[in-house]
Amino acid sequence: MNENTLRVQVLETGQNAKKAARELACLSGEQRQKAIAAMPEKLQQVKDRLFQINREEVIEARGNGLPEFLVKRLEITDNVFTYMINRLEKVASLRDPLNRILQGHEEPGGLMVQKISVPIGVIAIIYESRPSVTTDAASVCIKSGNAVILRGGSESLRTNEVLTDAMVEALKENDVPEYAIQIIRIPGHEAVSEMLKMDECIDVLIPRGGKPLIQRIARGTRIPVIKHYEGICHLYLAEDAPPDMAVQIAVNSKCQRVEVCNALETLLIDERSAGYLLPDLVRAFGERQVHLRGCEKTRAIIRDIAEATEEDWVSEYLAPILSIRIVNGLEQAIDHINKYGSAHTDGIVTQNMSLARQFVQAVDSASVLVNASTRLSGGGDYGMGAVVGISTDKIHARGPVGPEELTSYKWVAYGEGHIR
Repeated sequence: MNENTLRVQVLETGQNAKKAARELACLSGEQRQKAIAAMPEKLQQVKDRLFQINREEVIEARGNGLPEFLVKRLEITDNVFTYMINRLEKVASLRDPLNRILQGHEEPGGLMVQKISVPIGVIAIIYESRPSVTTDAASVCIKSGNAVILRGGSESLRTNEVLTDAMVEALKENDVPEYAIQIIRIPGHEAVSEMLKMDECIDVLIPRGGKPLIQRIARGTRIPVIKHYEGICHLYLAEDAPPDMAVQIAVNSKCQRVEVCNALETLLIDERSAGYLLPDLVRAFGERQVHLRGCEKTRAIIRDIAEATEEDWVSEYLAPILSIRIVNGLEQAIDHINKYGSAHTDGIVTQNMSLARQFVQAVDSASVLVNASTRLSGGGDYGMGAVVGISTDKIHARGPVGPEELTSYKWVAYGEGHIR
């Protein structure tokens, strides 16, 4: 495809999205909800074809040398398909985030002033591998009244096309503009480069993938970007951490899915509990084939694990590798997290709620968990249904980005001939 044709196609996608966004903003919450609620059935109807195409893409991706953690994210298993269906159903059942009065008052002169929630407009999502992002993003954007332009990786293009086409059918059957969900069907980086120039059509960009991808997009566009940098997630086991709970939470945080952004990467253990916690932790991780790397104090207790280097403290492994550091109390744990962490998800295990409050207040991360697995910070377990990512920014959205986070607001004033 020549450069001119590519530019025209991408621009046309943006213009169609802009028009659809204006129409979406005027639809009722019930109408948008019905369209999302119809999506699971549409996906069920194409399940066999979806699985066949996805298997072909997985084989091709592995043959092309795609990293194994990305291959795992690409694959649609029965469990992943069920997860996608469940998330669509959950999003459909959420309250409408639009046209809510966020603030309201009457001025002394009788002017009624309201601040109400409204859609952002057109959201473009650029992501690697995971087909579940396709369904999550579409549902979250339609729920919040935004049109969405999807640009998945070339390795999952055909899978994402099947998913998108099925969801568009649900829109059309419920009188929702079909261009409210669109997918860029052109492989290669050139299409992404054209999207980055479309500040007249796209209101917000959300990149999902490795840090280099996100940095390239953020630096290469004038469009506002909600960034999702790496997840260097920590768990601090305090002096009084209950041993059974500590092991259970640490293992779940790391092993439930090692290739995702809220999986545990560094375990911090108070030096006063390390002696009795470490043997059970090492045994549990060993049973799950997790390779451990420890600081000098850790290796003095457990001698047959690898030495952790400075590089380990800043590594998002996305693999069965875990670094362990023994710390001298809460302050050192907090200092380590704020120095080496990525402001994504961090947790503490303790019975002392005063200690927990100190941790919560001092750790500068989007999600902070007390006596709970880091794996819970994806949004679904926060009651948000589905999310389009986990923002490590502080504005506009922070943490899991669900329907409410994809709204803006406008001020509305009602008068009776009021003038200034």
